[in-house]
Amino acid sequence: MTALPTKTPTKAPTKTMVLGVALVLLGGCEIGPKTATQTGYRGAGLNQIINPKLIAAASAIPEAPYPLPPEGGPTAGESYENVKVLAGLGRERFDHLMAEMTQWVAPPEQGCNYCHNPENMASDEKYTKIVARRMLQMTQAINGRWASHVKQTGVTCYTCHRGNAVPAYKWAIAEGTPEPGKVLGNRHGQNAPNPNVGYASLPYDPFAEYLGGRAQIRVASSSAFPNANHIVSIKAAEKSYGLMMHVSGALGVNCTYCHNSQSFRSWNLSSAQRGTAYYGIRMVRDINQTYITPLQPIFPASRKGPHGDPYKVNCTTCHQGINKPLGGVSMIDQAPILRGALIARAVPEGGPGAGVAVPAAFSRPAAMTDAK
Repeated sequence: MTALPTKTPTKAPTKTMVLGVALVLLGGCEIGPKTATQTGYRGAGLNQIINPKLIAAASAIPEAPYPLPPEGGPTAGESYENVKVLAGLGRERFDHLMAEMTQWVAPPEQGCNYCHNPENMASDEKYTKIVARRMLQMTQAINGRWASHVKQTGVTCYTCHRGNAVPAYKWAIAEGTPEPGKVLGNRHGQNAPNPNVGYASLPYDPFAEYLGGRAQIRVASSSAFPNANHIVSIKAAEKSYGLMMHVSGALGVNCTYCHNSQSFRSWNLSSAQRGTAYYGIRMVRDINQTYITPLQPIFPASRKGPHGDPYKVNCTTCHQGINKPLGGVSMIDQAPILRGALIARAVPEGGPGAGVAVPAAFSRPAAMTDAK
C-alpha cells in the first residue's frame, strides 16, 4: 500500500508578513495629505488631486547671483567683441544674465568655461556658445510669440535646464526594432513598458510625428457612424492616445483637466486649459523645428539620439509632473530681456483649419495671455 503524502501545515501569516504585503501594495501610492479641486459638475469625476509636497519641491528656484542692476550705460556690443545676440543690452544687465545662465545651465566645475575659452572670450570655438545664442533667441520667441501658452509667467533657461547642462527630460527618435523583418520580437513600435505612454501597450514614440512633425492629433469623428470624410486607423488613434498619456503624465493631471468625458472631441464642453494645451503643443513643435533640429550639425554625437537627431523637448521638459512649470513661480523678472517682443500671429499654428477647430476665443492668442 502506498502511503498518502502528508500535507504540510500552512503557516499563519505573521504581522511582519502582513506589513510587508501592505508596503508592496502601497508602493505606488503617494503618502501624505492631498488637495482636491473640482473642475466641473459634481459626480462627473471632474476633479484634480494635488500633492502639495510635490508642488513645493517643484517650485524651488535658485536665488539670483546678485541683484539685477539698472539698465543703461555702455551696451554689451560696445563693451565686448563678437556679441551677436543682445548687443543692445546694457553691459551690466548683460553680465548679470551671463551669471544667471552659468547658474541655470553650466556645470559648476566649468562655470563660464562651459561656453567660453577663458583665454579668448570672443571665440566661437565651443559649440555650446553657438547653441546658447540660439537658445536665447528661442526663449525670447517663447515669451513673445507664445504668450498664448506661457502667459505672463514666462520661461527662462532654468525652466527646462534646472541647473543641468542638458535638460533631464528630452527625447529623440526612438531606436525601433533591431530586426524588423522577423515576426518574433517585432513589437511594431508598441507593447513595451515605456514611461512616455504611461507604461501602456500604446505606441511608445508619439513625439516624432506630433512634436517633431505636424501630424494630425485629432482622431475623434463628428459622427457616430463611419463616413468617407473621416478615415482614421486604429493605429493612428492609439498613437494619438499615447501622446495624450504623455501630456497627462507631464502635467500630473487626468484627462478631465482639459476634456469633458461626455465628448472628448467637443470644444464647447472642454475647459479653457484645452485651448492653452492646443497652443502648447504647437509651441513645442516650433521649438523643435525652428530652433533645435537645425542645430543638428553643431551638436556632438553625445547630444544626439540613436538616429543622429538632437535631443528635443516635450511637455515634461518644462512641466516635470505639475500643471504649471515651477508651480507657477515666475523667474522672468530676474531676466527681463528674455521677455522678447510680442509677435502677432494672424493664423493659429497649424493653418486655417486650426482656426475652425478651436473656438473664437482660443483662436486669438491675446485671449490666452491672462495670468489668471
